[in-house]
Amino acid sequence: MADKTMMRRVVKASIIGATIEWYDFFLYGVIAGIVFNKLYFPSHDPVVSTMLAYATFAVGFITRPLGGVIFGHFGDKIGRKSMLVLTLMIMGGATVLIGFIPTYEQIGIWAPILLLTMRIFQGIGLGGEWGGAVLMTFETAPESERGYYASLPQMGLAIGLTLASGVVGGLSFMLSDAQFMAWGWRVAFILSILLVFVGMYIRLHIMESPEFQKVKNENAEVKIPIVEVLKNYTGNVMAGMGARYIDGVVFNVFAVFSISYLTSHLNVNRTDALMGVMVAALVMCIFIPYFGRLSDRMGRTTLYLYGSLIVGFSAFPAFWLMNASGGSTTIIWLSIIIPFGIFYAMVYGPEAALFSDLFDAKVRYTGISFVYQFSGIFASGLTPIIATALLAYGNIYWLCAYVAFAGVISAYSAYWLRCKQANEKAQQALDSNTNVA
Repeated sequence: MADKTMMRRVVKASIIGATIEWYDFFLYGVIAGIVFNKLYFPSHDPVVSTMLAYATFAVGFITRPLGGVIFGHFGDKIGRKSMLVLTLMIMGGATVLIGFIPTYEQIGIWAPILLLTMRIFQGIGLGGEWGGAVLMTFETAPESERGYYASLPQMGLAIGLTLASGVVGGLSFMLSDAQFMAWGWRVAFILSILLVFVGMYIRLHIMESPEFQKVKNENAEVKIPIVEVLKNYTGNVMAGMGARYIDGVVFNVFAVFSISYLTSHLNVNRTDALMGVMVAALVMCIFIPYFGRLSDRMGRTTLYLYGSLIVGFSAFPAFWLMNASGGSTTIIWLSIIIPFGIFYAMVYGPEAALFSDLFDAKVRYTGISFVYQFSGIFASGLTPIIATALLAYGNIYWLCAYVAFAGVISAYSAYWLRCKQANEKAQQALDSNTNVA
């Protein structure tokens, strides 16, 4: 365990990276539905152009497992700290460059190609970022507080959402629609360079995680970590991906799709919709560490099981409230804040420690990165496309049923992990009694 000064540095380094990660991804998701569909994927059918824009959003999730495997491999061979510095450079650089890409009208087909290329680099960098940020806190913290400390980088999601929605909402408020579409949205991407500089300074002044340093000192590194993970942790990998399902679906339904739904179908002001998500993110900043600490007390799998069901089925009353709001900003905000700001934290808070518990330190970076990023293709990357299609060819309650289904899958996965862990403890106790006898 590190001293308190180093623990604080590690927490800051992890939070700033996670903040940039979610600022970038939320920013892209929001802009995809209101700008990219018009400026980079013009079409006579608005549904088609929106789905094409969201397709590039999905590409970032498809490339994230590649980044997770690459950086997970070297993170388990070389160290967590060096990978955190490298992923931050790739991730932040790609985001800033998106702000400078000319539109389809200016350079034709090269516009979506360049956008897609930056999205690929963004996804690769992000793929390695989350695992390293989480492990630095998890492996540095005392064992009895790992749920709490591993939840702190998860706050980067809430802070990143707050910054992104605040920046886009502020630009929307200060600029006319013409100004926002012409250049205002670019400012939001370029501003991320400030976060990158701060993150680099902090990360260059932390030490390697003590638990991984022990692996290095004992020369216990695995030759090819991904092979070890898939061969000897198969059940944990599958259950972890199942548990991740509700996280990705709920995040993209409430933080990304809901903005497009409110502005396009319910004629809600874009600034009001963005501010609703921002307030939910602020509330989430309180509940993520609360549920992280609670997971240390009542068990991560138990909390995750109930949280998955609660947040999954909360989509029905949430969207009913949106439709019945009559344009009331208060009701619309409550329909986002309660499920997304509070219920979602029940799974997102303990998730990092839950996944870290599934793997030994020698393959942990690779293991949690693979679980989180590979499942993200289906749980996160495809959700805006699925949501758009369900709304176009059905109604909003079809989407709610999809969210609830994801909650059931994740709850069952957490239940399986709880049973497995209980069996392992029982076996260890039996072996211990046998040795004593």
